[in-house]
Amino acid sequence: MVVENRGGAGGNIAAKYVAGIAPDGYTLLVTTSALAVNETLYRDPGYQLPRDFTAIALVAWSPNVLVISPSVPANNLQEFIRDSKGKRVSYATAGIGTTPHLTGDQLLRVLAGLDAVDVPYQGAAPAIAAVMGNHVTLASVTLPPALADIKAGKLKALAITTLERVDLLPDLPTVAESGFPGFESYIWVGLLGPANLAPAIVSKVNAAVNDALRSNKVRENLSATGFEAKPGTPAQFDTYIRQEVVKWGKLVRDTGIVPQ
Repeated sequence: MVVENRGGAGGNIAAKYVAGIAPDGYTLLVTTSALAVNETLYRDPGYQLPRDFTAIALVAWSPNVLVISPSVPANNLQEFIRDSKGKRVSYATAGIGTTPHLTGDQLLRVLAGLDAVDVPYQGAAPAIAAVMGNHVTLASVTLPPALADIKAGKLKALAITTLERVDLLPDLPTVAESGFPGFESYIWVGLLGPANLAPAIVSKVNAAVNDALRSNKVRENLSATGFEAKPGTPAQFDTYIRQEVVKWGKLVRDTGIVPQ
């Protein structure tokens, strides 16, 4: 197996490449929920989801988390929103159009009605550093890059975007518990191939992925970094992708982000 990183344009460069190759099963796409966001965020991402791909396997997912500096008095999301009414707050994200950005904008500005300004950084690490340095008020990031700093007390977590609390941070309330029933947001990692990939190839690769995800070692390694293994069928992943395109498309429109 050869890993070829084709970064750029929120994952569109890699996705466009795989969408245009022969469906022989030897070149596959490892991607994230950004693929579903980009369907609406970009006027022409260079592909159409799900038309140009074959869903193979959902691998894992992880929630987003809202974090502040320990120096900020609020201890939970409700207190933060109460204390921020009538003020301008800034929140860091890993970039415009990422799922943490849409999550933060939808929650803070659209639902909570705060005067919230997004400050995009080139990745989660600098966004987290900006919170620690009190350059911004809050950060909306995925759980894995923030987990160690939360546990070390360098960041204060306000809420997590799963519907239920997570074992890694059992005392951390969910956004749904914090006055926004039904609020849920994940970043996911999945495996796709080009359109018209033979069912026998899809089935074989899906079985291999699921076997790995059922391994205790793999599940423990994923869990330690804030991810949850999600074995399942290609049909289930295909349905999930279609739902994600609709969901994130609505959030892009609701937040008023102009397609790029």
